[in-house]
Amino acid sequence: MADDDSTRKRTDPAPGEEWSSAERPGDGLEPASEGEGAQAQQRGPVVAGRSRRGMFGVSGSGDTSGYGGLRLPAYVPPASERPYGGWFDEVADNLFPALQERGIPPEAVQQVTVDRGEITFYVDRQHLVETCRTLRDDPALRFELCSSVSGVDYGPDVPQRLHSVYHLTSLTYRRRIRVEVAADWPNEAGEPPRVPSVVEVFPTADFQEREAWDMFGIVYDGHPALTRILMPDDWDGHPQRKDYPLGGIPVEYKGAEIPPPDQRRAYT
Repeated sequence: MADDDSTRKRTDPAPGEEWSSAERPGDGLEPASEGEGAQAQQRGPVVAGRSRRGMFGVSGSGDTSGYGGLRLPAYVPPASERPYGGWFDEVADNLFPALQERGIPPEAVQQVTVDRGEITFYVDRQHLVETCRTLRDDPALRFELCSSVSGVDYGPDVPQRLHSVYHLTSLTYRRRIRVEVAADWPNEAGEPPRVPSVVEVFPTADFQEREAWDMFGIVYDGHPALTRILMPDDWDGHPQRKDYPLGGIPVEYKGAEIPPPDQRRAYT
């Protein structure tokens, strides 16, 4: 009788419940609420937050914006626990077995976060391309479209400050997820931040990776033509990094010269 109950438990699960991934045979498919599967998803947080003072980064002088006293604590959504809710559990239940079938270890997914009604899979950059291929090709997932690639800079004081974010859409199931990769930068070797290109999986990422390189300086290894797309080819620096100067040019207005934003340190 015990064996019958165990078999029934394995073969008729609800999404997110115990044994919900057991329809794919093999070891290492324990439910994410316990065992190694849970540890693979709870290794976070992937990035630490950074507290914020003021609105525009002005320091050492008056702030006429009225936001000088603003204080925002450091916050990053933590790793989520099962069940995630809705179809998120179904995607997770299908993703981890599909990765294992392709020889990708469960540790490739470093963290799963559900926040503000959206799910994010933090992926080890070494397994990014094959994870994206799995998300695209697996019949139970079918995220066929990479609708956007964007960069994030969490600031100079945060480890792994640069992230590359992929917004994937399933036209088959009408779902959207986010895949996020942390670049190992700054590093001791002094090399630029590097992330594998996913153009071979999602051709739409071609121009989007060029923009992320242009604005954030993330080098996408394997990209067919990683050149600037918004700034001139000889431009120095990457304008959307947190430590990039505001720049600008002095403006003459009714006999008074207004300095560029990064030189405005006093208001009279």
